[in-house]
Amino acid sequence: MIAINNKVRAYIFDYGGTLDTGGRHWGRVLWRAWLQAGIPTDEESFREAYVLAERTLATRPIVRPDFTFRQTLAEKLRLELEHVGGLSYRERVLDIVYEQTRRHTAHSVAVLRQLAARYPLALVSNFYGNLHTVLREFGFDGLFRNVTESAVVGVRKPSPRIFLLAVEALGLQPAEVAVVGDSMEKDIGPAREAGCKTVWMRGEQWAAKAVDESIPDRIINDLEELL
Repeated sequence: MIAINNKVRAYIFDYGGTLDTGGRHWGRVLWRAWLQAGIPTDEESFREAYVLAERTLATRPIVRPDFTFRQTLAEKLRLELEHVGGLSYRERVLDIVYEQTRRHTAHSVAVLRQLAARYPLALVSNFYGNLHTVLREFGFDGLFRNVTESAVVGVRKPSPRIFLLAVEALGLQPAEVAVVGDSMEKDIGPAREAGCKTVWMRGEQWAAKAVDESIPDRIINDLEELL
């Protein structure tokens, strides 16, 4: 692992699981919120519901470009909770998760404002077509030179191509850019394949499994470490 700040000219960030949860996989965030809300179900049923909702939102035009994060989360929870017969818990879980997200994004915005004074920043995300709305909602507007959203460009992570699109938009070479993300599979691996430097934001993962920490160029536990 090496220090890379003096070797890069720009940063590309993942959004979901990186800037909005502090490095925790969204599946873990939602499961803990289910537990906090007292939903009477088991983790296996939750995981089935989570995967079902993610696939549905990725393949059906449920989320409109003007949907806020709160509206998007409400639709996600509706799909999940209908699957387990717990729709009456939706507002309780929605309030829990939205407040957590608001706190995490406020921290991310504060760090990125400092970083943006020294480096061009870009964003690459698998999202639903409303990422610009969500970024405005949480105060990220104006921080990114370019936003590459899967639903808009027609390419999804883990394809390295989506990172190359962002690098090209920055007008740089891949080796001059560091990609920051929470997922080895969707961020670090494909970004490395694209030729970028990589910074893994270590956090609670979807599955408990060994991670090869020699793969990323740098590992952080908090965005502040980039400063």
